[in-house]
Amino acid sequence: MVKIGLFCAAGFSTGMLVNNMKIAAAEKGLEAEIEAYSQAKLADYAADLDVALLGPQVAYTLDKSTAICDSCHTPIAVIPMADYGMLDGEKVLNLALSLLDKH
Repeated sequence: MVKIGLFCAAGFSTGMLVNNMKIAAAEKGLEAEIEAYSQAKLADYAADLDVALLGPQVAYTLDKSTAICDSCHTPIAVIPMADYGMLDGEKVLNLALSLLDKH
């Protein structure tokens, strides 16, 4: 089971993207738990995740967010604006999986 957290400004704007990622995971036969949270809650969830992704609207928090994730060995990246805007669940899922491969 892969646990992926998407962190955005309020925690609910990524809901449709999360659903599309869940569909993409199912199509790959991948067991994944994917949830959206407010970026303010990153420190509360990072240790329990395999991968953390930031929405483009909170990319300015990357340095602070990286420090939080590094302390619990959770890879983190910013979701590309085009993939986020198109709600491309497959591309964003692939981004998360590529972070796992590098980690």
